[in-house]
Amino acid sequence: MGLFDRLKGDDAPRVAFFGIDGVPYSLIDEHPDVFPNLTEMKESGAAGPIDSIVPPESSACWPALTTGVNPGETGVYGFQDREVGSYDTYVPMGRDVQATRLWDRITDEGRDATVLNVPVTFPPQRNVQRMVSGFLSPGVDKAAYPDDLRDHLQANNYRIDVNAKLGHDDDKSDFVEDAHKTLERRYEAFSHYVEQDDWDLFFGVFMTTDRVNHFLFKHYTQDGEYQQEFFDFYEKVDEYLGKLRAQLDDDVTMVVASDHGFTTLEYEVHFNEWLEQEGWLDFAEDDHSELGDISEDATAYSLIPGRFYINLEGREPNGGVPEAEYESVRADLKAKLEELEGPNGNKVADRVVTREDAFRGDHTDIAPDLVVVPNHGFDLKAGFKGSEEVFDVGPRNGMHSFDNATLLIDDEEARISDADLYDIAPTILDLMDHDYDRTEFDGSSLV
Repeated sequence: MGLFDRLKGDDAPRVAFFGIDGVPYSLIDEHPDVFPNLTEMKESGAAGPIDSIVPPESSACWPALTTGVNPGETGVYGFQDREVGSYDTYVPMGRDVQATRLWDRITDEGRDATVLNVPVTFPPQRNVQRMVSGFLSPGVDKAAYPDDLRDHLQANNYRIDVNAKLGHDDDKSDFVEDAHKTLERRYEAFSHYVEQDDWDLFFGVFMTTDRVNHFLFKHYTQDGEYQQEFFDFYEKVDEYLGKLRAQLDDDVTMVVASDHGFTTLEYEVHFNEWLEQEGWLDFAEDDHSELGDISEDATAYSLIPGRFYINLEGREPNGGVPEAEYESVRADLKAKLEELEGPNGNKVADRVVTREDAFRGDHTDIAPDLVVVPNHGFDLKAGFKGSEEVFDVGPRNGMHSFDNATLLIDDEEARISDADLYDIAPTILDLMDHDYDRTEFDGSSLV
């Protein structure tokens, strides 16, 4: 039901969704001078902070946002997931998402979807109008479908992602310049296909916001050297969103959202080092560098961000914890994690969540046994190269937060209160007058 159908008189409502990865709602709310367009949208429609998911990591968040269900249903728990019955890990891609995406629901009824730069969508689907995959995709030549989309993006020097390595430099000038170029190319692509007006659902994600936050957020919160560059970047984000909003027809509702919040990073927490120092983790080889080097004497191990697995007999290849001891061992580890303090005396964990409380569905076989939701300031790591310190400082100064994600809906009848990421998918479907079974979602519509 694209442009041709509307010319024939089909007036089904449409939605244009723009993701601003990692943008905290408080940033927009506290700086209306930087965000005049989003502030106007906020005042004429509905807006507010929402919660993310457990864990608040982009590779898990975007599948949850685009399906409306938790990782137990999507099958994606983070940037790195564990193979069933193995210590082997893999990076989840689009085909690893086991739940039904928003665009699949509407294309099944003959409507059209343009999907641009959404994380965890590689390789691009062939059943949608057009798609270029996002974060972790290879070059545009393999990430875009169909050919005319690929050709247009390549001709206009489209960028899938910013060069994040530039953010590691003390001098952030090259990183800031690269971030602006990436943002500009993204906007140009979004604007071009919004203007085509041949879609029923437009779904595009600005990922560069997350990158800028990782390396400049403390400059923003603490009046740092690059605070003005931070604001300049976000003034451009707001300008582009305002222009995109102006391009939309009256039958289109604009939705803007982030997948998680953001806060200042004070310490990186190397949990596998902590587990090893506390006697929970043991390796079969001295020069351990992989998950597979865990010995049967190990009790637990960790994957990012803050996911903990009991080294369970019969589940892990070298599992040494008998099933009869699982609950007591997990309870002991949970208590230790809840007590852990950082060098500043603050608790690392805001809370520690069990797999039963966080995940449900047909794909919980690789779910972590515990997940630490950190307090602001503690970024949770889990390398296997034997970090010498549990608490460290790296090149990043901003980190994801579970709270304070962003949602704006350009509809005065929408209500955003006690909402979370799972509410976005059913809300979009309601805005499009798409019928669905409400029991299929972990969230509920806000309109």
